[in-house]
Amino acid sequence: MKCPFCADLQNRVIDSRLAKEGHAIRRRRECEGCGSRFTTYERVDEVMPMVIKKDGNRISYDRVKVMSGLRKACEKRPIPVSVIDQIADDLERELQESGEREVGSSFIGERLMERLRKVDAVAYVRFASVYRSFRDVNEFFDELKHLLESRDEVGR
Repeated sequence: MKCPFCADLQNRVIDSRLAKEGHAIRRRRECEGCGSRFTTYERVDEVMPMVIKKDGNRISYDRVKVMSGLRKACEKRPIPVSVIDQIADDLERELQESGEREVGSSFIGERLMERLRKVDAVAYVRFASVYRSFRDVNEFFDELKHLLESRDEVGR
């Protein structure tokens, strides 16, 4: 494991414990080169389906890309990182349980929007505005109106 601070390959494990409901192992490491400490996570490398983009191209599922989109949507919102991680974990579990070898990017986007909608309305609208590529303010306003109407129905 390469040290993120000095790139030295020599380090030792200080502590190991289960993380994320037993789905990963958290390891605290210390670099023998610079003495810095860092954390790594090990999890089973499960086969994820290929993602079919809107243009028909197929790419590998990328958790980093999903997390980046979620973080941007949740930026400056009172949403703990653990909730963002759980959203990504839930999506991955759903993809694995589906057994599909290919899945549309629209499926992933819709599932993430569903989860964000339950967590935070602002994060949901931010994510939807990028995902749905609103062409003008009216489309954006229509989405906000729909969100407000559905929240009013839940409150009744």
